[in-house]
This record gives sequence, C-alpha cells and structure tokens, in this order.
Amino acid sequence: MDVAEQAVKTNQVKDQVGERCLKLFQDFLEEFRVDGDAKYLTLVQELVRPERNTLTVSFKDLETFNQQLCTTVLEEYYRVYPYLCRAVRNYARDWGQIPASKEFYISFTEVPSQLKVRELTTAKIGTLLRITGQVVRTHPVHPELVSGTFLCLDCRTVIKDVEQQFKYTQPTICRNPVCNNRARFMLDVNKSRFVDFQKVRIQETQAELPRGSIPRSVEVVLRAEAVETAQAGDKCDFIGTLIVVPDVGSISTGGASAESSSRVNGARDGYESEGVRGLKALGVRDLTYRMAFLACTVTPTSARAFGGGELRDEELTAEMIKKRMTDEEWQTVYDMSQDKNLYHNLCSSLFPTIHGNDEVKRGILLMLFGGVPKVTTEGTHLRGDINVCVVGDPSTAKSQLLKQVEEFSPRAVYTSGKASTAAGLTAAVVRDEESYEFVIEAGALMLADNGVCCIDEFDKMDPKDQVAIHEAMEQQTISITKAGVKATLNARTSILAAANPVGGRYDRSRSLKQNLSMSAPIMSRFDLFFVLVDECNEVTDYAIARRIVDLHSRLEKSVERVYSVDDISRYILFARQFRPRINKEAQEYMIEEYKHLRQRDCTGAGKSSWRITVRQLESMIRLSESMARMHCQEEVQPKHVKEAFRLLNKSIIRVEQPDIHLEEEGQEEAEQQMEVDQDTPQRESQPVNGEREEGGASPTSQPKRSLKLSYEEYRQLGNLLVLHMRKKEEDNADESDSGLRKSDLIGWYLKEIEGEIESEQELLEKKTVVEKVVDRLIHVDNVFIELKQAGLQPQRKRGEETLTRDEDPILVVHPNFVVDA
Repeated sequence: MDVAEQAVKTNQVKDQVGERCLKLFQDFLEEFRVDGDAKYLTLVQELVRPERNTLTVSFKDLETFNQQLCTTVLEEYYRVYPYLCRAVRNYARDWGQIPASKEFYISFTEVPSQLKVRELTTAKIGTLLRITGQVVRTHPVHPELVSGTFLCLDCRTVIKDVEQQFKYTQPTICRNPVCNNRARFMLDVNKSRFVDFQKVRIQETQAELPRGSIPRSVEVVLRAEAVETAQAGDKCDFIGTLIVVPDVGSISTGGASAESSSRVNGARDGYESEGVRGLKALGVRDLTYRMAFLACTVTPTSARAFGGGELRDEELTAEMIKKRMTDEEWQTVYDMSQDKNLYHNLCSSLFPTIHGNDEVKRGILLMLFGGVPKVTTEGTHLRGDINVCVVGDPSTAKSQLLKQVEEFSPRAVYTSGKASTAAGLTAAVVRDEESYEFVIEAGALMLADNGVCCIDEFDKMDPKDQVAIHEAMEQQTISITKAGVKATLNARTSILAAANPVGGRYDRSRSLKQNLSMSAPIMSRFDLFFVLVDECNEVTDYAIARRIVDLHSRLEKSVERVYSVDDISRYILFARQFRPRINKEAQEYMIEEYKHLRQRDCTGAGKSSWRITVRQLESMIRLSESMARMHCQEEVQPKHVKEAFRLLNKSIIRVEQPDIHLEEEGQEEAEQQMEVDQDTPQRESQPVNGEREEGGASPTSQPKRSLKLSYEEYRQLGNLLVLHMRKKEEDNADESDSGLRKSDLIGWYLKEIEGEIESEQELLEKKTVVEKVVDRLIHVDNVFIELKQAGLQPQRKRGEETLTRDEDPILVVHPNFVVDA
C-alpha cells in the first residue's frame, strides 16, 4: 500500500451507525434460530455458488431478534445497506471459500410498510418501503459499474474503489500529491466491479387510481439476482427504497453548455451524453432531479391466481399447488370437484348480480378454465385459449359481464375499442430517454398474457386496428418490425369482446353478419358468439326489476354466492393444471357432430351465420377440454363434447332466428304487379277489394298479410313433414317412384291434426299454413326437391303459348338434409 492510499484511508470518517448495524446484523445471521437450527446458515452456504450472490431475509425475523436494529434498517435503509451487505460477506467468508472480488447483496421480504405509487414523497427517501404496481415496460439487462479502478495517464497511479453515482464518475483528482491531474484517467475494466442492472417502469394499478386521474408511473432499478424477475404485465410488490438521481436525459439535451463540455472532455465513446462525467462535471448549473425506486426484492402479487408469475413456471403441477394450500383450502377444492351441480353453482357465484343470460355465463366460465394448448411435431402451436364475443342491445349487461371478469381475474386488462389503437392493443416501440435505445412497451394483449383481455365497444374499433389483433387471436403472438426492432412477443390471452349491433338494436330479420360491422376473419376467430336481445317479457322484466331494486336497497345482503371468489380462483388454478386427453368415443362423437354441422350448412333451414369451417371443430375441442378441466378429469368424455356442441350450437350455428313470414314473397310480387299494371285511382280502390275479399280468399288481404310462424313452430312442422317423407321413402325403396305427391303430404298432415280442428274456417287456415310451409321448404330452404320439373303443360293465354308448372308435383327430401333436433 503506497503513501497516498494510507493517507486517504486514515482520513476516512467512519459511520458509527453503520458499523453498529454491521455488527448487530452479523450477530443476527449467526444467532437467529428456528427449532434449534440456524435458519440462514444453509442459505448463506448456497451463496458460495458462482451464480448466487443475494441473501433473502424475512423482516419479521429481524424484528423478532432486535427491535432497535429493525427500526434503524427501516428508517435508514439506504445509509446502512452497504454495511448489511458487508455483514453477509463476512458471515459467508466464515463458512466457505469465496473469491475476494465477489460481491454479496441482501433482499428483504415481509416488509410491513406498504405505499401506493402516488404516496412516494421526498419524506420517504432512503427508508425501506414496499410498493405495488403493474409492469408496463422492461429494459434489457446491462452491466452497471458500481466501483471503478482508474489509472492516471500522467503518473500511472492506480486509484481504487471510486464509487459510481448512477453515472460514470471519474476521480476528482489524482491521489499522487505530486500529480495534479483532474481529467486524464483510464478505467481498468479487469479490476473494477460490475453488477447486472435493469430498469423497469411500473404504473399504478386500476384499483388504486383515483377517479379522473392519469395513472402515475415510476422507474424501478433492479440489480443482481432481482433482474429479469418482472415481465411486462405482471402485478408485483417491489421492496426497496426511494432514491433521487439526476435527470441526465434532460441535462444532456438541455443547452449549449452541455455540448461545449462534451467537446472539452474529448472524443465520445458511444454515449450521447458523454460530456456529463458524474456530478463534478455539472458545475454550478441548475440540475433537474427525478425520483426512482431502488428495489432489492420483487414478488408477484397474483400468487393465488391462474395468471401472473406462477403459470410461467413450466414445472408447476397440481401436486405442488396442493402443497401450498392449507388443509381447509384443499378440502374446499376437493368438495367443489365432487359437486354434482358445480357448473351452475360456479356461474351463479361468479355473476351473482346479473339475472339470466345463463348461456353467456357458461361460455365465459369455460373461457376462464380454457382448453389445452398443444405443439405439433412440426412445431406449430395450437392455442388453448377460448375467445368469446357478446353482441346485443343496450342495457343487456354486456359491459357488466366484462367488468366482473376483469375484477375476478388477477391478470385481466379492460379496454375500450374506440379509445384503443393498434399499438395500444399490441405493443409499441419507444425510445428510452437516457440511453436512446429502442425498447418495447407492452400493450393490452401483452399485459394480459396468460389471462383475459376484455375489449368493450369492439365494433367501434377502426378496421386497421382490428387487423392488428388477427395474429394475436389465432397464433397468440405479436410480431413487430419497426425502428430496427424485430421481435415476436407472446400474447397467450383469451379475448372477451362486447359489441353493439349496427343501428343500436339487433335486427332479427337480418343475419348476424349483417348486424355487425366486423370483418369475416375476425368473426371466424371467435369460438363463441352470444346475442342478447332486449325483448318485452312480463316474467323476465319482473325478475330483472326485482333483482335491481334488491341490489340498490340491500346491497351486500342481496348478493348470494355458493362459493367465495377466493375459492373459485383457487379451484380454477388447480383445475388448469389438468391436461385432459380425448378418448375414442369422444373423438367419434366430435367427428359425427362436425359432419352434421357441415351438412346442415349446405341447406337453408339450419343455415349458420357464416360458413362452418375447421375453426368451429377446434372450438368444439377446446370447449370439451375446458368442460373436462372444470370437473378435474383426465379424459374428455362424450358428455363433455355434448355440452360443448350445445353451447356452440346455441351461439354460432343459429344465433337468433326471425319469425317466418309465409306471405312475404307473394305479397312483394303482388305489390310489384300493382305498381306496373295499375294507376293511382285503381290503387286507391284497393281497401275496398280488401274488405270484399276478407276471410282469406285474396293473397293481398289483411289476415294473410299477418300470416307468420315463429321459427320454432316452423322448424317443428318442417321436421314432422320431413320425417314422414323419409319414412315413406324407406317403405317404397324398392319401387321406382319413391316420392310423395304434394297433395298427399298436405292431406296426411291435416288428417293427423283433425282432432284439433273445430271449424271449417280453422281447417282452411291450417291448410293454407301447411301449403305455404311446403312451398317455402321447396323454393327457399331447398329441403324438398320437385321431381316433375320436366312435366310442363302448354296453356294458351291471349293467343300466346306459355308453360305452367305442375300444380301437384312429386316431392323428395334433399339427400344432404339433416333433421335439426
């Protein structure tokens, strides 16, 4: 040791508080015991391994050992932190051989004082705190210089242990008394100490945000083993201290003095702000400071949930989850799995304030359980997440359903379609203020990774923004190529969307595709579509009104849950660890149902909202796996497929059928004929004809104009006729003419219902209805085929020869038609 170093060391002032904390903390590590064993001995011995350097200490243990030491650490954390790290190093040196240059760090858990991001004030600087926030941006890990060794370029003196002040800091003056060098130093990289360093930006969670305020964010600095423990979208607890650092980004671009300083200090070595050399280079200029949070411990807050940090651990199994539960919690999960009425009880417990909409609740519940993701031998990923879209009139509780899911699921993001852009939904590439590097800032789909993304007002999104989520909905990735950044990010999320129909209300006379302003590719990526129509029904209206009044008057007392939210959350986490496989019977049942869907899609009677494709088959598979998961079963059985098919049939296949207007087509033709052949006075005489022909004789009379059937009645009548036709075809299979005359079919039906007919007028009405139904089945739905199309008879009219169709053709059932059960 030379004379200069001796002089410096003798002039150093010792921090008495820090030295006392060092001794007390070392005593704590050596003497603190649980059941007679030194609790931290094995943990410290693991630090000898090259990849380990951080000791985790429970703050409650420290409080039990020495209350005075605990108070000092809590109030003077930033001051005594280096001494605590030295105590860990001394204790580790006593129990093993460690490299001389290895640094040790300490992290605390179970710290009592918890603050919100908005409560971080200057009074909290330097104290030990715990804050909670959602990670919105992560920077890459960099090496940070914590203690530098410099070589004087004039006299070759080595200057050791120059502490860095969050920025590259050179010695103020050479320690050689003869040499007065103040600027020409070279960093000796081999003898300096570096540590892993990462910056993370966190934002206030939605629950903490005051009404009408913009979420505040704060930079969090992570070091050593704390790096890469928080990913974008995680809700985490950060334990550490609030510090103040100079806002170097604003200094380096703040005026001409910074530029002149950079020229004086020589060549740049790759940094935009090379002229700022630590605090001493800033002179007497006004500085802008900003607060940052120096964290020593990061823990995910969503430990009980099926999202968050736990699911990223690929080794997490049902057995491990069971070990983390108490006996009472495990017994509750077991009782739920044995519940015969589990399906209904879970729905009523998740949405206790919403009346009705049972099918929608079931679909959302299956979405929370999810299917099983798979990877093929070629490396293709098949998604297991289920996407659900709810379409309906205003005031049908669409947004309420989304809000309930967002509150229940710990890794759920709620956003509105009109207020979201493509970058806000996927990811944005932004430039860092200090390093000027491009970093990725997560959007809603990335933040909801392994969770649920709730998008309200989905139909109000711009088409170019809707296109941005095509890839995320099917491949579950987000590809970015901009500003020199090429990345493929995970977006393994279920999408729950709510949309309003075109014009505000759902038009039952039009198809789903015509009611929605969505593109076909987006619609095909949804597994389930639910349509909520606000219809007037005395019983339903009374039940809804009673529920709302109870909710407003009794509040908590009116909410009845079979299971608590924590129980459901715990059960879903456990059930999602099952990976059910499809057994042979279920496979055959799926294939048959898919064939029926495809065949029905070719005919008009059961035509779906869009073409049935293999995506609907994959939807059936995912829903079946979700049903098996919900019952904690290892195999997908036919009963699970049956429920999945029922939901799919309820939602996609026939969303909402209008009433069948049997006089619609004939009336349009009559009106067109009137416009061509009649003038205005004749048209005015039309009501007189209507009065004269009242009783059903005229095709334009008022009673016929209102002739209509509900879709259910029309379907039942059509199925009855088809089944009779099929039976006749089977009986006459050996004969060449196996069809049935139209008059014979109508006569058979009237004979079947003769017991219900009481008057001649009712008989005429029934006969008219069945004739119109048969005509519609022939000409509109293509269920029946006329065999005698070639038998056209000449008929003379006004000197011209025209052809008329046979009034009583032979009918057969279309070979591809499947009776809708």
